[in-house]
Amino acid sequence: MGMKVLIVGGGGREHAIAACVAKSPKVDKIYCAPGNAGIGQIAECVPIGAMEFDKIVAFAKEQAIDLTIVGMDDPLVGGLVDALEAEGLRAFGPRKNAAILEGSKAFSKDLMKKYNIPTAAYENFDNAEDAVKYLKEQASFPIVLKADGLALGKGVLICNTLEEALAGVDEIMLDKKFGAAGNRMVIEEFMTGREVSVLSFVDGKTIRIMTSAQDHKRAKDGDQGLNTGGMGTFSPSPFYTEEVDAFCKKYIYQATVDAMAAEGRPFKGVIFFGLMLTPNGPKVLEYNARFGDPEAQVVLPRMKNDIIEVMEACVDGTLDQIDLQFEDNAAVCVVLASDGYPVSYEKGFVINGLENFDGKDGYYCFHAGTKLTDKGIVTNGGRVLGVTAKGDTLKEARANAYAATEWISFENKCMRHDIGKAIDEA
Repeated sequence: MGMKVLIVGGGGREHAIAACVAKSPKVDKIYCAPGNAGIGQIAECVPIGAMEFDKIVAFAKEQAIDLTIVGMDDPLVGGLVDALEAEGLRAFGPRKNAAILEGSKAFSKDLMKKYNIPTAAYENFDNAEDAVKYLKEQASFPIVLKADGLALGKGVLICNTLEEALAGVDEIMLDKKFGAAGNRMVIEEFMTGREVSVLSFVDGKTIRIMTSAQDHKRAKDGDQGLNTGGMGTFSPSPFYTEEVDAFCKKYIYQATVDAMAAEGRPFKGVIFFGLMLTPNGPKVLEYNARFGDPEAQVVLPRMKNDIIEVMEACVDGTLDQIDLQFEDNAAVCVVLASDGYPVSYEKGFVINGLENFDGKDGYYCFHAGTKLTDKGIVTNGGRVLGVTAKGDTLKEARANAYAATEWISFENKCMRHDIGKAIDEA
């Protein structure tokens, strides 16, 4: 009998994970809670929210699920893996005491300081008065303010002047623009350089690095507009050189895994390293405790391994026996969004052209914000689809991905036209 797998989440990342799981010969049946219209074509979607732990655990028990894959940050930080394991169920992802690596910026900064992992200089603050005093007396600008908790990748402000920074303290700590995430705040030095994302599998002691990627956070071309959850990605990053890789392996990757183990918080699952390639070498910008979105959409299609084998090795602590391999090619993902994202936008528009991806090797249309209605598949979010294509080179993958964005149409469709443009400068 093949395995039954449950995936928790309903975005483009979870669609990319589901597509990867569907290729595994070990798997017979995939469920997804809550899923979306695209995931519904390869998995059975069940109407359970990602934070409804009791319902998820009950469903996993009833269906005798062999492995639950938690895709999203909120349920990981909230302890869904602990809840599943308490009932004797197998789950892929960090427990609550390890997911704090993403759940608290202050925790992760303190961890890096304690274990000498390269990162930006910083101070933590629990109240606005102390933060204001520090900014007035000791800060140099530009400077970065970060809400401590989860803020959907948006709780970061870059302030060029004291006035901007003081307004930022108000936004985060007093107006609570990012909710309870702003009860604590990190103020850190502004680093310059290229950003690179590196995903890894971890089993508590061993780490296996996936291929690199780079995200585009701003809503509009030329890195203009507001911060979003990500408007597109490419993989690999040409800026992630052998020298950078060697440095990170020596000072960052294993050091992070060892630090978490030493703290009594062994990490099993995916660690996402957000790196800044500064003039003084690579430094950690942030950690995430799961696959990035949309990084998963360009990394997973290039993975040669059976994802279930790798995930089970992470759960069992046998990752040292896995030879993780990626195709020698490239992938680019362009997000098709609803005009007005990330602020306000209309939804419910019919999406045309999805069938153009059927049977096209090396082309993928990952659903992020979609739902199935009697009118067909309609838009149901700010980020609607992640159009992804592979190519022998980044330039070819980019041309393929942009060509494929033309296959899809819906009202108020918008996208960036410069995803992966940096590769021309590499």
